[in-house]
Amino acid sequence: MKKLFASLCAAVALMFGAAPAVHAAGGGVAWDKFPTEKLNDLAALQNGAKLFANYCLNCHAAAFMRYNRMKDIGLTDEQIKQNLMFATDKVGETMKVSLDAKQAKEWFGGNPPDLTLIARSRSAAGMGTGSDYLYTYLRTYYRDESKATGWNNLAFPNVGMPHVLWELQGQRKAVFEDQPDPHDKAKMVSVFKGYQQVSPGTMNAREYDNAIADLVAFLAWMGEPQQGSRVRLGVWVLIFLGIFTVIAWRLNAAYWKDIK
Repeated sequence: MKKLFASLCAAVALMFGAAPAVHAAGGGVAWDKFPTEKLNDLAALQNGAKLFANYCLNCHAAAFMRYNRMKDIGLTDEQIKQNLMFATDKVGETMKVSLDAKQAKEWFGGNPPDLTLIARSRSAAGMGTGSDYLYTYLRTYYRDESKATGWNNLAFPNVGMPHVLWELQGQRKAVFEDQPDPHDKAKMVSVFKGYQQVSPGTMNAREYDNAIADLVAFLAWMGEPQQGSRVRLGVWVLIFLGIFTVIAWRLNAAYWKDIK
């Protein structure tokens, strides 16, 4: 399992690049805070699963997650079969894709990485909070005709993956302004000033941010499906220990009260 996790970390670092971490640390785009309450919201996780199946699962697999595991977020086998399964008809199968690795290398320059542990692997690779990065990355695409795909990304400059969610967000251009480098006044640096909407999407900005939060919540859940149960169990354990401490304290006092 450790070897598997390490290999996935390496694949993610190769495909998504370590550049975003350096970019953020060097004064680039700041990573937005992922709304962690989504992790305990079954409706958000179910919507994230739908977005993942419709927009991510065409190229990216989640080969270490079985479809029927989504029963843990409140879905039935029938709902999974009807709404989330496009590559197989067996609910016990893993979430694989039919994309040929050789064709993927020709089209994208590399095989799209497996996303089962994408959120955890970002954190394990020392790149900050994986959920924060993914939440920022999926919301900072903009049109850039100088790129082969026609898209670029603030969190990951020169990204190879096109903006697959552009119909939801719409098309935007990034506005940059040349300003003197604060560390060297003789140099000019390009500073991001905002976005210019080129065409609207099917969602407004607030709806899109909420949808991306749902998707990232599902990606984070896939990395550790038992995290919700683990947290709930931990709360009950702490309550038990608190009650037991009071009982033990009173028993100790009763035992020693007549002993001088």
